Amino acid sequence: MTTIQSPRSGNIGSGKIAPKYTRTGGSKGNFEMLAWLFMRLSGIVLVVLIFGHLFVNLLVGEGIHAIDFGFVAGKWADPFWQIWDLAMLWLAMLHGTNGVRTIINDYAEKDSTRFWLKVVLYAATTVIIILGTLVIFTFNPCPVVDGVQLPGGFCPAP
Repeated sequence: MTTIQSPRSGNIGSGKIAPKYTRTGGSKGNFEMLAWLFMRLSGIVLVVLIFGHLFVNLLVGEGIHAIDFGFVAGKWADPFWQIWDLAMLWLAMLHGTNGVRTIINDYAEKDSTRFWLKVVLYAATTVIIILGTLVIFTFNPCPVVDGVQLPGGFCPAP
């Protein structure tokens, strides 16, 4: 009968680690742990942000029938809602990107395939975050083009 050696010293239950048994952490260990932690924390914050967003947009006031260009314009006139939507955009994109990065690491077998998939992922994430941030902070509900205010009905008369 063969016995399987424990990484612990010969005495089972002694609690001492045998000198030949060493744990070595990989160079990615800390990053992966932080990425795992980020997924959990950002998920919790996203639940609050998304349900708050849905509550305000769908249940308060006239509900879904009130959502139009003017509704968004009025909402984004308030810095609180700009920050709320910005946090939702950034967290959702980074949370999703981290999840897709994990899937790429798990299923892409070739290093070159893994590299290029991540390049495309990070490029798309960067573009969406930059464009979304610009839209939130540069949104003008009453644009003036060549000295003429564009029609909209919700903008005050000049």
